[in-house]
Amino acid sequence: REFPRRSLDQEQPSIQRCPQRGVSVICVALVARAMAVRAGLRALLSDDERIEVIAEAATLLDLTPLPAETDVLILESVEVEASDLEAALHSTNTPAILFLVSAEPISTHWMDDLPVRSWGVLSLEASAEELLAAIGALHEGLIAGAPELIRPRLFQLPDAERLAEEPLLEPLTERENEVLQLLAQGLANKQIALKLGISEHTAKFHISSIYAKLGATNRTEAVRIGLLQGLVLL
Repeated sequence: REFPRRSLDQEQPSIQRCPQRGVSVICVALVARAMAVRAGLRALLSDDERIEVIAEAATLLDLTPLPAETDVLILESVEVEASDLEAALHSTNTPAILFLVSAEPISTHWMDDLPVRSWGVLSLEASAEELLAAIGALHEGLIAGAPELIRPRLFQLPDAERLAEEPLLEPLTERENEVLQLLAQGLANKQIALKLGISEHTAKFHISSIYAKLGATNRTEAVRIGLLQGLVLL
């Protein structure tokens, strides 16, 4: 009797527990068919002490179900069945998903019913800075990615047209624009303060002002409105 052959690259998914350290760690799982791609992503992510790669494999099936600690799942392609993704996400702690695609915008309607915290789309040619920023943003529950890849989807969400055309109550100041950009990168208040050389209290003041001017009640809304209005460039 013959059994289907699988390459060694597919037979050895790597899985480990996400370590508990003094600071918050973003636990990442990688799915990419080529070992070289996985190795490259792993090397890139290992340079950031906030991120720990806890699982990797050639196919999503090899990591089903995902480790429960997974915060962000990185998929090299969107060529995956919704049922397979749902099975992989079973019993995990509502992770976020980052798709790495070639160049064309993708449809994410089928993800609306999946238990995911947030989603993002980046080009396979994205820089290290873009990849790390997207992972940080996704971990905070924000939608993240290259504008040309995700903006078509944002305009299809409820109230998108109204939010895109509705004038701001008051224009954002230069500093508020800087803070909004950092919010879109998933930075916490303390990180924003350090980045801009201001106090955490001042950072909170700017964030409150941004919410008021955009008509937002939280970070996710503020970043989404900023994207639709062309104020945020990821």
